[in-house]
Amino acid sequence: MAKLWQKEPNREIERFTVGDDFILDRNLLKYDCLGSIAHAKMLCKIGILTKEEMDSLVCELNKIIKMKDNFAIKQSDEDCHTAIENYLTEKLGNMGKKIHTGRSRNDQILTAIRLYEKNGLKEIKLAVLNLIKTLACITEKHHDTAIPGYTHMQKAMPSTIAMLFNAYSESLKDDAAFLDDIYAIIDQSPLGSAAGYGINLYLDREMCSSLLGFKKVQYTTYVQNSRGKFEFLVLSKMSADLLLFSTAEFGYFSLPEKLTTGSSIMPQKKNPDVLELIRAKSKLVAGYLFQADLIQKDLISGYNRDLQLIKEPLFRSFAVTEECLKITDLVLNNLIINKEKCKAACTEDIYKTDKALDLVKKGFAFRDAYKQIKEQPE
Repeated sequence: MAKLWQKEPNREIERFTVGDDFILDRNLLKYDCLGSIAHAKMLCKIGILTKEEMDSLVCELNKIIKMKDNFAIKQSDEDCHTAIENYLTEKLGNMGKKIHTGRSRNDQILTAIRLYEKNGLKEIKLAVLNLIKTLACITEKHHDTAIPGYTHMQKAMPSTIAMLFNAYSESLKDDAAFLDDIYAIIDQSPLGSAAGYGINLYLDREMCSSLLGFKKVQYTTYVQNSRGKFEFLVLSKMSADLLLFSTAEFGYFSLPEKLTTGSSIMPQKKNPDVLELIRAKSKLVAGYLFQADLIQKDLISGYNRDLQLIKEPLFRSFAVTEECLKITDLVLNNLIINKEKCKAACTEDIYKTDKALDLVKKGFAFRDAYKQIKEQPE
């Protein structure tokens, strides 16, 4: 099969440079076809393609989208872009070769990635909003369920289940706003920037941008420099809290047996593995971000093949984040809160700050009130 760049490399070089792209690109297949459909319509408008050629190309591209996992992307193709163009050429002959007019694989792949990212961000935000609703249900149901608040891992002051879970909710609301900011930055069309320096054709970049649902066209040379810049929801703290407070020593929370695993040697064990894995997977996402950041660090302006390696951490980040949000929602919807143990944990010592403040209300200086309450016998 022909490569888009018209060379046949050494086989070892080919295996090394292609890497896992031909596998990873299945994530981009639909979005690459959508980008090509918009590009074909634009080429028709400017006279590069006839209406009949455009219709034939669009028809075949839609067939590829419907094929999904049955569309073959081989290592010899390198990526989905070559596989798609080879398919179009096989089906439509010379017509299929025209689809690449006016673009480079650089703007082609980045367009597909942006569309993938936009869809992924929408799915993640939906999962975040669902989790916020679940947390709201817990806080409403347990607005007066008292538990101790902790500092330095020691009982500190009175708190409630609602205060604890509202903290998670507010954090997720900030994450949702952060997702909106990321979405706004990503929402720029790279298509038509070619290899980063434009092309000597009267391309209608605005038309492609509109057809693909982008808010605006991205400045030509900035397109390649932005790769890796636009490419995190932390559920780790919530998982850590639930793990600690579900131990027998605390007993504030527990999970039903169907959400736990057992031990190969200890019959009594109900292990909250799901929470441990959520906690761990949040670190994986941080690691993927670090990978992407390191790969694009110190690259000169324009496209560099290094950027190919950002795809894997990007795809994994989206997959892990969405999975963890959905699993966390499942856990919270089944979480058992033991009101009696929560109440029993609220021992007299956690009210001492309140007692000192009662003295302040009577005219004591806080430091004097603090000292008087501190010196009272337990």
